Amino acid sequence: MDLFEYMRATSMEKESPLAARLRPTTLDEVVGQQHIIGKDKLLYRAIKADKLGSIIFYGPPGTGKTTLAKVIANTTSAEFTQLNATVAGKKDMEEVVKAAKDRLGMYGKKTILFIDEIHRFNKGQQDYLLPFVEDGTLILIGATTENPYFEVNSALISRSIIFELKPLSMKDVKTLIRRAVYDKEKGMGAYDAVIDEEALTFLADVAGGDARHALNAVELGIMTTERSEDGKIHITLDVAQECIQKRAVRYDKNGDNHYDTISAFIKSMRGSDPDAAVYYLARMLYAGESVTFIARRIMICAAEDVGMADPQALQVAVNASLAVERVGMPEAQIILSEAAMYVACAPKSNACVQAIGEAMSEVEQTGNLAIPTHLQDAHYKGAAKLSHGTGYKYAHDYPNHYVEQQYLPYELNGKEFYHPSGNGYEVKIKEHMSRIKREAKES
Repeated sequence: MDLFEYMRATSMEKESPLAARLRPTTLDEVVGQQHIIGKDKLLYRAIKADKLGSIIFYGPPGTGKTTLAKVIANTTSAEFTQLNATVAGKKDMEEVVKAAKDRLGMYGKKTILFIDEIHRFNKGQQDYLLPFVEDGTLILIGATTENPYFEVNSALISRSIIFELKPLSMKDVKTLIRRAVYDKEKGMGAYDAVIDEEALTFLADVAGGDARHALNAVELGIMTTERSEDGKIHITLDVAQECIQKRAVRYDKNGDNHYDTISAFIKSMRGSDPDAAVYYLARMLYAGESVTFIARRIMICAAEDVGMADPQALQVAVNASLAVERVGMPEAQIILSEAAMYVACAPKSNACVQAIGEAMSEVEQTGNLAIPTHLQDAHYKGAAKLSHGTGYKYAHDYPNHYVEQQYLPYELNGKEFYHPSGNGYEVKIKEHMSRIKREAKES
């Protein structure tokens, strides 16, 4: 490092955002994530022993993925180098690999390559790293906000240990906020600021487990608030609300959080909880999710989970889908909420799902069994000579518009696929079917 690089690094260290300056350098300074860095846990022992293999950190923003990578950088004897997948290209990777090979060959020293946002690398870029991870030239540490099982090549996954980081608890975020306000070395303690307890609780709550979000608000508050008569900067609830503006909602429409939210929405409707259903609907709408996508999921739930227990549910869902396309936001949210709550409150039955599932399985196993002759089309030329349609009983000529005859292929005689539940309208269906069959036998 020459003089100019040293001066630039020193200047960046002083002027970098609070969240970066407050980043811990040792394991003991890390807040949260005790499920993976507790003193009896694998990652803690591996870092302490400097015996790391390739790993991938997966979790929401602001939970400490880069922090843990920096801690490893400060504790390992291996050379630590870093790339950001949003800007790095193949040439950058080639330079890292060449230096790693030279370092290993000349000094026997390993190289740890930390790739932030590794999910941004395409398949070809990820494949390029594979042989060097395989032969030990590189120890890979990847960080991603996306589910690595979807976004990272399976070959790299199989050679790495996945550590999932959880959103920080309110207690953890409070600890970091206090450190930011009062720490004079890394934090902003030199500004002689104080934070009210209700402001502390508010910031820890609205951060949603994202430490960076809370720390950015603290920094903004301290830097923009005038000193009071006592000479101190007071971070009050009003100041905190101004600095953070509104609750952060993590929702990437291409990421796994998208699938988690829609999953919770569907399961809430299926579980007959209209309050939870409308809550997850609000989260999706707040984050800008497509109203047509949401409408499709409501239609599927109406068919799959309500079914014949309330045939109206599918009609409501389909009409809602048509309506939101014609109306648009913001009124579409009312239409979607009505449909979602109707489906949530409707009696439930998955008998239709089971029926088609069993029927599909039967077709797969037995193939195209012969259709009974009396059900075959009698109208085309030559059908009469083949006796097609002969003996068919027209249901409307009989009491209750029902008559017993063979409808299934003869090999499946007596087979039942549809088993109406004891819920909603299916109670009436079951009663109706039992009655007409009984009366047909008695007549």
